[in-house]
Amino acid sequence: MHLLIPAAGVGKRMRADGNKLLLSLLDHSIMGWTLKAAVAASTIEWIGIICQSIDEPVFQEIVMKLKIKKPVAFIRGGDTRQESVKNGLQALPIDAEYVLIHDGARCLATPKLFERCSDAFNHCQGFIAAVPVKDTIKQVDNSGIIKATPDRSHLWAAQTPQGFNVTLLKEAHEKGQTHGWSVTDDAALFEKCGLDVHIVEGEETNLKVTTPVDLAIAECILRQRL
Repeated sequence: MHLLIPAAGVGKRMRADGNKLLLSLLDHSIMGWTLKAAVAASTIEWIGIICQSIDEPVFQEIVMKLKIKKPVAFIRGGDTRQESVKNGLQALPIDAEYVLIHDGARCLATPKLFERCSDAFNHCQGFIAAVPVKDTIKQVDNSGIIKATPDRSHLWAAQTPQGFNVTLLKEAHEKGQTHGWSVTDDAALFEKCGLDVHIVEGEETNLKVTTPVDLAIAECILRQRL
């Protein structure tokens, strides 16, 4: 299984000076924990890190520190996540039939989650890891007035990894570029193209480290695991 890790962003909400994935989290960086889980997954055979050139040397040091024996490629990131993933797809090995895409900031994903997602390709061409929404969700207008309360039994919180047939996802990205679609994840491109996206059971602890509070929670979870 081939894995792409978008890591070209800047941590504005983290109030970080640079790439938030380089922030320390216990004895590793955020990206270090993400890579440790991916490498430990038996199904992952190749990893592509999509990053900006300024961060590439540091990511290379992280890979060396972890003594990763699986092939790791460094791919130039774009101005947006969508553009970065498109670059990553073009850099996949020619024999790549399926790909997992996992946010570098989701550093608490377990090897079992990567393996469960890899196995999902046995019955579908596109999926996302997700968990059922537990809170009541309110739909609010621009004035801050509640307009609807969706039935939460039909709501799931999207996570990563997300997985797709490589050919279909490349075609979806081409259509997205042609039509000027701006999306926040690859599943949305699949949806816009009329392709089915399935759900794979995610993990409650698979949070995205976006704010300083998230970083503190991630540290607590890791200490419990250790």
